[in-house]
Amino acid sequence: MDASGYNSSRKHISISIPASTEVMSPHIKSVEELRVLGINLSSFSPPTQFLICVAGVFLFYLIYGYLQELIFSVEGFKPFGWYLTLIQFGFYSMFGLVELQLTQDKRRRIPGKTYMIIAFLTVGTMGLSNTSLGYLNYPTQVIFKCCKLIPVMIGGIFIQGKRYNVADVSAALCMSLGLVWFTLADSKVAPSFNVTGVLLISLALCADAAIGNVQEKAMKLHNGSNSEMVLYSYSIGFVYILTGLLCVGGLGPAVAFCSEHPVKTYGYAFFFSLTGYFGISFVLALIKLFGALVAVTVTTGRKAMTIVLSFMFFAKPFTFQYIWGGLLVLFGIFLNVYSKNKEKIKLPSINDLRGWLLTGKKVRFLSQNV
Repeated sequence: MDASGYNSSRKHISISIPASTEVMSPHIKSVEELRVLGINLSSFSPPTQFLICVAGVFLFYLIYGYLQELIFSVEGFKPFGWYLTLIQFGFYSMFGLVELQLTQDKRRRIPGKTYMIIAFLTVGTMGLSNTSLGYLNYPTQVIFKCCKLIPVMIGGIFIQGKRYNVADVSAALCMSLGLVWFTLADSKVAPSFNVTGVLLISLALCADAAIGNVQEKAMKLHNGSNSEMVLYSYSIGFVYILTGLLCVGGLGPAVAFCSEHPVKTYGYAFFFSLTGYFGISFVLALIKLFGALVAVTVTTGRKAMTIVLSFMFFAKPFTFQYIWGGLLVLFGIFLNVYSKNKEKIKLPSINDLRGWLLTGKKVRFLSQNV
């Protein structure tokens, strides 16, 4: 074969190298890079990442829960839960826009159709949850919200084709039953069940079961950032809620009421939205790093802490149901942690326990003979 034939048969590979002045996307440059409120979590080890995210979720959502109950304690505000959600979505959109402008990569990576679905589910989760407080007291609402661990796992099976082991299923059952047990004791003090409120929070629970799995699948498939997810999902959700309020005529009365109490409505709503936005950033980081089940496990544990703190700051009757429910929740958290770290955490097997018991019997027998 001559040189010309050889050269014509060779395969040519073109490699393009970006210029030094070209700014590359941080998400493309490092797929593992993840920033939350300016903190580069990729520079930390996985256990440290988990602790940072958990601390952020607990700190901001504990304040969030307090402000949420404080807003609905304003006399006459209970019928305006959807308007509060509209304000909340508006603030979230502004916060997300500001955070996105501070990043180098401002391109939208997740398809618009996916964001329309996520926005619809987000509106259902937060709007129905906020509105349910107009019909239910806070502990009763928590009873239903704490049960979302099982729907999230079911959603993970059908949406992402996930398979969970016995430890994960047991953790979900223990945490859900523990929190139900824990909060039922509080609901007995001042129960105020309402069929409308039960229906609203049940629908919110169904939407919440799907949203974590949809977000996880979208963020992993398209490598979208947290700020992008918040900006587009909540801005589209804002349009959904605004359209709905205009159609049913609920915008005028809500604006009139909040104008008469601007500090207790718009003022509280700003800090309520700010802490919620910070909390969402850490929840999205948990979803992206550890999955939807771990994220919901952490947020469920946060609900237990909310109830514990309410006993510390407010005088309430005490019953041992709180202790048993709390212990069941802690056992569920342990099972979830164990299922994710089976290699590092080695529990004794049945044979080991049997051997220890036999060894203990032999020691006691020898001590008696001596």
